[in-house]
Amino acid sequence: MPRTSRKNADTLRPAYDFSAGVRGRHHRAYGAGTNVVFLDADVAEAFPDSSAVNRALRLLLELAKTQAIAKRPGS
Repeated sequence: MPRTSRKNADTLRPAYDFSAGVRGRHHRAYGAGTNVVFLDADVAEAFPDSSAVNRALRLLLELAKTQAIAKRPGS
């Protein structure tokens, strides 16, 4: 494995301030399988936060289930 010179190893700029950072803040969410999804700008305008997106997707899932049940033969 090639060695990295000490000169190139530190790439952080002095202006970065991590003094208020919290170690492991997103660790649980990452471990739980959180997905990052990028919305198109026009879609993102309709949703103020991730909770609104989740509510809309859950409603869509319920509607899809209802439609699937209604289309079953004999229903």
